[in-house]
Amino acid sequence: MTGSARSHRDAQYGLLTSIANEVGVSLTTVSKVVHRRRDVSEATRVRIEALLTEHGYVRAWESGASRPRQILAVFRDLAGPYTLEVVRGIVGAAAEAGVHTTVGTTGRRSIAQWLQESVTLDATGVVIVISALAEQDQRRILEQRLPVVLVDPLNAPLPEIPSIGVTNWHGATTAVQHLLDLGHRRIGMLAGRSHSLAGAARLHGYRAALAEAGIPYDPGLVRSTDFDYGEGLRAARSLLDESGRPTALFAASDVQAFGALEAARQLGIAVPSRLSVMSFDDTLVAAMASPPLSAVRQPFQELGQEATRVLLHLADGKPPVTSRKELATELVVRMSTAPPGAEARERH
Repeated sequence: MTGSARSHRDAQYGLLTSIANEVGVSLTTVSKVVHRRRDVSEATRVRIEALLTEHGYVRAWESGASRPRQILAVFRDLAGPYTLEVVRGIVGAAAEAGVHTTVGTTGRRSIAQWLQESVTLDATGVVIVISALAEQDQRRILEQRLPVVLVDPLNAPLPEIPSIGVTNWHGATTAVQHLLDLGHRRIGMLAGRSHSLAGAARLHGYRAALAEAGIPYDPGLVRSTDFDYGEGLRAARSLLDESGRPTALFAASDVQAFGALEAARQLGIAVPSRLSVMSFDDTLVAAMASPPLSAVRQPFQELGQEATRVLLHLADGKPPVTSRKELATELVVRMSTAPPGAEARERH
């Protein structure tokens, strides 16, 4: 941002703050009137509009300026194929609506700071991806009626804050059922952390599929890690190094599955003839693995697109149709899964 642009932004912020103080309302309420939101009382709206006119405030999109309305898309980090694909969905859907997207992370700026930034920038709203919302952040969103949509939140938000995700439990049961159908009975799992809603749902799906097949749950066959390559590698090695190792591994994410493939390579365990590896994600790189990964596909771009549509719906003052929307997953079978003992059969 140039010095003149920053000065203009600060001046606008000062003006809107002054108007909020004069009317006796929050800065968020003034921002809603600026963006022509409907969830402000008529009397308050008229008073704020009068003060905006009195001070010569001109909305950016009405002045012919190049800056369109904007939304903020906030991620925990910008590493990995998951982020890339969700970003594409958000940016694409926003562009179709004539809205600009500013992308940021919580690495150097907290969720609370991003919420304040959305008010400072007169942003239409915020999409928050794979993050945990503190109680005070949730209260602020509700009290100030900030348009916010969550994608794959780490913790369960208040029901008034809409969230978008996928059918994690069903997707996991589908993945394990695929391995069961191949004949595997000793199936390990590289699970996510228990505090992750998605990770917990995938572990529950794994357990449900085993129970349905009459196979007792063995906690010794499960390792919980972050959705991380290095942790997946170490966890897979610990499982595969032990006697009575599993004939198949279900990884809760592609990056964990890549770690499992590398662990198998280091230990000289051929995939899939001696070990089947099943993943959950099916990011763009899953098909490029060696061997290409069988996986449960998440509709990443659709997640971003749907989150943006819900956000713009909220910004128009309309309540969300549902507090939680889950998009369907899909089983994609490639070359990393095979019946157990395939290597022995190949030799005969």
